[in-house]
Amino acid sequence: MTASFTDLLARAERRNDSLLCVGLDPDPARFPGAWQGRPERILDFCRAIVDATRDLVIAFKPQIAYFAAQRAEGALEELIAYIHERAPDVPVILDAKRGDIGSTAEQYAREAFERYRADAVTLSPFLGLDSIEPYLAYEGKGAILLCRTSNPGGDDLQDRRLAEGGMRLYEHVAGLAERSWNRTGQLGLVVGATYPAEIRRVRELAPTLPLLIPGVGAQGGDAEATVRAGWRGTAERTTAPIIVNSSRAVLYASRGDDYAEAARRTALATRDALRAAREPRTTTASV
Repeated sequence: MTASFTDLLARAERRNDSLLCVGLDPDPARFPGAWQGRPERILDFCRAIVDATRDLVIAFKPQIAYFAAQRAEGALEELIAYIHERAPDVPVILDAKRGDIGSTAEQYAREAFERYRADAVTLSPFLGLDSIEPYLAYEGKGAILLCRTSNPGGDDLQDRRLAEGGMRLYEHVAGLAERSWNRTGQLGLVVGATYPAEIRRVRELAPTLPLLIPGVGAQGGDAEATVRAGWRGTAERTTAPIIVNSSRAVLYASRGDDYAEAARRTALATRDALRAAREPRTTTASV
């Protein structure tokens, strides 16, 4: 039986002692040396990053737009297959942020889970439950809903209070994901590292869900504040995992031929910083 997304997360956290997710956002304009500006090197570049960091991560997160913009969807298929082969206990989150209804949502789910063979996919929840249900039909696959994103423009909608009950929109999404929408036990939420107070609030409302937290590294999110706000667990196990993403800081740690080695050094330092921030909680009871 194939392991579920949440099982893979727990396994990767234990095996690699990590909360770090490496985002795979290949931009040929930033590739090292002679590869600069060469989109045909996307697969080679990403494979090297995977090989350099696969024992340091809780997940990999390829962003579909970086592949599609270069007509490299085939490279994305090959990359995810490569991750499954080289790091079979590390889940792959396809960062697609899909949001549609009916038969279109069914096709997007098929794309994520049948074509690309991702273990989870990021989704927009703002079309409601029926836009999420086609993804939940895939047993064991994760659906990670945008909740409180790291961009400043997220305030335009996510921070607005609802007329009924006075909750902010992102709080309402968190509550739905924790309770009535989580029919398969495989939902998660996206909460930006640039908003640690909101991470803490989402954790209160969704005490068991995995949180995908982008924004550490180039976007300026604080690793320690992120972990303290979102991670819950004991020395024996995680009770509420977090997946802390870093993309550009790892991928482009060096523009030279040592880019893979530099990526590993940056990933190792980030993994260790996240782990250190987690340690005080391991001596206390789970929250």
